[in-house]
Amino acid sequence: MKLTKVLSGVVPLATCALLTFAAQGFAQPYPAKPVRIIVPFAAGGGTDVQARVLGKHLQDLTGQPFIVDNRAGASGIIGAEIVAGAQPDGYTALMSTATLAIVPTFMGSTMKFQPMRDLAPVIQVSTTPMVLIVHPSVPARSVREFIALAKSKPGIFNAAINVPGSTSHLSAEMLKQYTGAKFTGVPYKGGGLSMVATIGGETDFQFAEGLLAMPQINAGKVRALAVTTPEAVSFFSKLPTMHSILPGFISDNWFAFYLPAATPKDIVTTLNTAIRKALEVKDVRAIFDRDAVVVRGGSPEDLAVHLKSETARFAEIIRKGNITMQ
Repeated sequence: MKLTKVLSGVVPLATCALLTFAAQGFAQPYPAKPVRIIVPFAAGGGTDVQARVLGKHLQDLTGQPFIVDNRAGASGIIGAEIVAGAQPDGYTALMSTATLAIVPTFMGSTMKFQPMRDLAPVIQVSTTPMVLIVHPSVPARSVREFIALAKSKPGIFNAAINVPGSTSHLSAEMLKQYTGAKFTGVPYKGGGLSMVATIGGETDFQFAEGLLAMPQINAGKVRALAVTTPEAVSFFSKLPTMHSILPGFISDNWFAFYLPAATPKDIVTTLNTAIRKALEVKDVRAIFDRDAVVVRGGSPEDLAVHLKSETARFAEIIRKGNITMQ
């Protein structure tokens, strides 16, 4: 028996119509309205580029706009806090980086939220190597030459850091730990800004995301010395790994989607499925390949395990080096 027929003798027909409309509204498939993707870094960086590419194709797949909203600051924590505190309805998502596994160790109890507690993992989107690049004026053409030069001139070189607490930051600090070289880290609010600094000679070197480093290397605006992945990658096939020169030096940057922790599982699953489909689109693959990004994918559970593992690994590096946020 229909709901409206049961209620027609008890409540006015207008109320029945309203209840029927509400029921239909709740039955609408997700997403039924625009989705906001919070990118917690400045526009132009690697996270921003990937979020916009995926946003376009997610709109094509779902029929709803996926709008990128850049909320830079506090090493990505400001944007992440917005998502952690948002309504758990699937309409406010976060696309962040490995920074989310690093910053909690730096900030400890001062953080207003905890990623593993207050965010629902959706999917690991991709990974990209960090590339050790130097300004052309730096007279070093190999990692060993650069290390020798930096150690011979302690404190002279400046390292661009895309944001404090990022993989870029940690890679630079690992270089100090592994070599004893001394240099000054200069923090910026995103990969795009830090790259501009190195291209312009404001800083001498940096560990840059592969997707940002590739076009600048090809244009001869910076010189590449090595990648931070455990093995050589096709995008930078001529470059050695830091691990082959300094055993154990491994530090890639990875990108992932999250929703607020209490988001219903079916919404998490739906968004995971949509992103996996977007990652299979030929145009998306072509852009990621162009920008030295390796597609990952996987389940929400896969990302949860990865986030926990990376948090523990980075915490050990931070504590061993007594590293602090700049």
